Amino acid sequence: MNAFANHFLFEFKTGLRNPGAMLMLYLLPFGFYAVMGLVMVQINPGYVELLIPSMVVFTTMSAAILGQPNGLVEARESGIYRSFKINGVPALSILATPAVSMTTHVLIASAIIALTATPFFDAIPPENWLAFLLVTLLAIFTFATLGMLIGVISSNSRSVVLWSQLIYLPSILLGGMMIPTEILPEAVQRFSGLIPSTYVMQAYFGFAYNQETIIDPLLSVLVLLASGILALFLSVYLFNWDSQNQTRRASPLFALLILVPYIIAILIS
Repeated sequence: MNAFANHFLFEFKTGLRNPGAMLMLYLLPFGFYAVMGLVMVQINPGYVELLIPSMVVFTTMSAAILGQPNGLVEARESGIYRSFKINGVPALSILATPAVSMTTHVLIASAIIALTATPFFDAIPPENWLAFLLVTLLAIFTFATLGMLIGVISSNSRSVVLWSQLIYLPSILLGGMMIPTEILPEAVQRFSGLIPSTYVMQAYFGFAYNQETIIDPLLSVLVLLASGILALFLSVYLFNWDSQNQTRRASPLFALLILVPYIIAILIS
């Protein structure tokens, strides 16, 4: 437990001292939040309903999908995990500690956004703050484990960029963060069913805002939970201690199993 606490404190402080980490944890989310609050709300007044949940999701994705995997790949390439293996540190602890540290930063940034969006930009606050918090924690879990999986299967930093952007950009454009999912063309709605942010936004609107949704909010929660658990299992199973070790338990393509909960949701919804 002491080792985990020390590792957590190291990761947390690194997030405050590392310029790259600070960019993904705070500067990028707050900068985008200010732009969307000042510009998007003027262009589309209806965006006040989306501002708080969409910016919390954006903050989570920036930290978990863009920031977290790089740290895992860099540590593996520098040989840090070899010494961890020698000292008996389990793979789950290695993966969980950066995720817990990232979660702490995301909760701080998300709280600032949630508490300032209404007085600054007239954003509509959630009707149920407890539900909002619970959905936020589930979203962080889902994206954090997805970030773990990206870091585990990526062979280098270039691979991280590729895999991250395959999730990040569609999530922003088609995942209900910029445009409500219900007004997208039907074919695009089907495709958006493969995107985690779609289910996060649906869960927010169903449980925290008490609005009608095109996807059952309970189904959204189950999909996100299943996705997070599956990503965590795959991350531990596919974890590679050394970048020089070419022997793996299984092909990185096994990571595509993460799509199973989303495909099932599309078929039954």
